[in-house]
Amino acid sequence: MRTWTLEERYRVLESPEDVRGLRDRIVQSDYRQTYHVQPVTGLSSDPNGFVKYEGVWHLFYQWCPWGAVHGLKYWYHVTSEDLVHWHNAGVGLRPDRDYDNKGTHSGSAIAAGDELYFFYTGNHRDENWVRTPYTCAARLDAEGNPEKLPEPLFGPRSDYSEHQRDPKVVYNEEKNCYYILIGAQTLDKKGTVLIYKSEELLSGWTFAGQLHVPGFEDFGGMWECPYIVKIGGKDVLIFSPQYTKLPGRGESTNHNVYFIGKMDYDTLTFTPDGGYHHLDHGFDFYAAQGAANVGDPDRAVLIAWIGLPDNHYPTEEEDWEGSMSLPRELRVRGGKLIQTPLPEITQLRGASFSWEKGTINTLGRACELEVTAAGGDNEELVLFCGQDGSGGLHIAYDAERKVCTVDRIGMHKRFNEKVGEVLEMPLESPLRKMQIFIDHSSVEIFVNDGEETFTTHLYPEADELFGRASGGLAVNGWELKPSVKDDFVI
Repeated sequence: MRTWTLEERYRVLESPEDVRGLRDRIVQSDYRQTYHVQPVTGLSSDPNGFVKYEGVWHLFYQWCPWGAVHGLKYWYHVTSEDLVHWHNAGVGLRPDRDYDNKGTHSGSAIAAGDELYFFYTGNHRDENWVRTPYTCAARLDAEGNPEKLPEPLFGPRSDYSEHQRDPKVVYNEEKNCYYILIGAQTLDKKGTVLIYKSEELLSGWTFAGQLHVPGFEDFGGMWECPYIVKIGGKDVLIFSPQYTKLPGRGESTNHNVYFIGKMDYDTLTFTPDGGYHHLDHGFDFYAAQGAANVGDPDRAVLIAWIGLPDNHYPTEEEDWEGSMSLPRELRVRGGKLIQTPLPEITQLRGASFSWEKGTINTLGRACELEVTAAGGDNEELVLFCGQDGSGGLHIAYDAERKVCTVDRIGMHKRFNEKVGEVLEMPLESPLRKMQIFIDHSSVEIFVNDGEETFTTHLYPEADELFGRASGGLAVNGWELKPSVKDDFVI
């Protein structure tokens, strides 16, 4: 694995020509996605600024242009009219001020009136490399570019650690007030959320206090990317706890979870109805962000980074890494989130196919599978095995335990082995259906119409493009057409 110097990682992008050669190389990769947003060059990580504005969906992602490395971060901008077909729009935010001299880090967007506003963490470092995180803002100008405020909205609080980042702006109609949620860490290294409030978006912000979640005062060492949204009358708190191991999650110390409950903005208390839930049970799902201005009280739309902090992936050897998940529709049912792919994704369906039972079947690099179970039996689906049926990604269902076990040990390209290659996905009801989206380097599984989900990176080689299923499973599918216009736009 390449070792990067600070100078290489934090080099300023001066011109598209700086990365044109890199771009020409990476587009030759077998693992470039066809219907997922991915980095134009280098690394993509957290989704940022996800919002609907004047009929267009805007999405940004954390972007380091130089390679598969976390260095100087930009916001890269993509747009869509249907959350399926995406277009590269170029750099949205650049680290060009003193207060963000070492990166425009994660944040959010919100539309109010005729204006679109952006909020992000300005990553400042001094000559001794001491970091100061500022909460910064910008407004979309007449030319369609984010125009930054001359100064940050506010700086970090000294009564918390330096880990204060990822501003998510929400509006509460009852209070007629805006709130900024900041992922944070206490001085004794416990994860939390800091809350600021204002009646105006670009001024008047005051510290309201720390979020209280009774029973979870010692849950993780840092809460990244916090988000509170009301869906169907219930409040949902989503965040990514770091620096902690959770039961059943192997050696990973980075997670994405949610609570359903009630948010009280007077006392800054989120009272959960029960314990935490995993937002996704997979190996590679993190930093989920909900879209602003969805306009439907009964649903939310969410997207995440397919990847994890500190993990490493095979395409690093090609100097690029990362992609966004498919956008998901969120609804609340039976005390939990139901997550489903957007109905518009069916626009991508091409030729249909069916697997023959008891045989080895060919498997495309970009397709959708609909797997139905007869019910009541143990089942196994294997994706990306060899032509003789060996190896592959195993999805095994234990009917007695109502648990799906996903095992990627059998793949030729193995990665993050010490973090874990086998994970379980508990189900509340017996397995009846799986909807699986395969792209060149990712697999997303939606079980029982969105009751549970599982996302993983995967890097099949040319002799692993086969699949098989046990007798109780019926597999039908569609080839999926490209939907991302992945032009070289800087």
